[in-house]
Amino acid sequence: MELRAVCTRVKNSLSDPLIRWKVAALFGGKVIGLAIVLAAMRIFVAPPVYAADGPTPEINALNTVWVLVAAFLVFCMQVGFVMLEAGFARSRESINILVEGIVDTCICGITFWAWGFAFMFMDGTPFIGTHGFFLQGLPETYLTTGVPLLAYWVFQFAFADTCSTITSGAMVGRCGFVGDILYSIGVTGFIYPIIGHWAWGPDGWLATMQAAAFRDFAGSTVVHTIGGAISLAGAIALGPRLGRVFARDGGGPMLPHNIILGAVGGLILWFGWYGFNPGSTLSALDAQGIARVSFNTTMAACSAV
Repeated sequence: MELRAVCTRVKNSLSDPLIRWKVAALFGGKVIGLAIVLAAMRIFVAPPVYAADGPTPEINALNTVWVLVAAFLVFCMQVGFVMLEAGFARSRESINILVEGIVDTCICGITFWAWGFAFMFMDGTPFIGTHGFFLQGLPETYLTTGVPLLAYWVFQFAFADTCSTITSGAMVGRCGFVGDILYSIGVTGFIYPIIGHWAWGPDGWLATMQAAAFRDFAGSTVVHTIGGAISLAGAIALGPRLGRVFARDGGGPMLPHNIILGAVGGLILWFGWYGFNPGSTLSALDAQGIARVSFNTTMAACSAV
């Protein structure tokens, strides 16, 4: 009976010309998208071109594993962000938070592969990198770390994803899905990589300041200041959350719909910081540095609470 009902529903739907047009448009869009992806893979996802006259870089397996484990921990922060924001928001806003978190991550992966990493970590000008798009023509390892470039990319992709997700929490309940997509492309594709180049690029104007006047070890400026500034701008532009009643009018902050979910998300974020900060040493052999950064991370979180 269920199969017959499904067949009947499909038959009735296909008899509607509007539905047929929508199905054809959706299917055509998927075919076009698949063709574009396959073409991009054929053109860009190819073995990087290395300099033929230089020595083959030596891969440090221990450092590579350390950086990848740290990258996976940082990626876990996306779970923490989604749970924290959804828990402290109203239940009707949870779906938007979940979808935004997933789509934002996917957009970040594409933009950071296509041009974000090149803008940020390749040389060019003091303000932006000018080569290495789609990770082409780059050395096998990142600088002298012995970490494969692709492993370092995964680590930095997780950083970029975090920067964009910080923004979403400040605009819960008043930013539509299209707005989420637009600011995600803007943050992960342009704002974060370009400002990151200033601080972390080989010829960034902040990185080359005399007497080490500026230093950002793990992103307190590059990640969190950018995310915070964009969040503030978004909150000012969008105004208060829909339905918010301020204290002067007899109201107060909106109550979270699931405090347990929010608390678990916060602890997962704390757990992710142990990849975010100690992982920025890029070396498993720097035992003292890893221990010091882990200790500072713990004390910072405890003191803040």
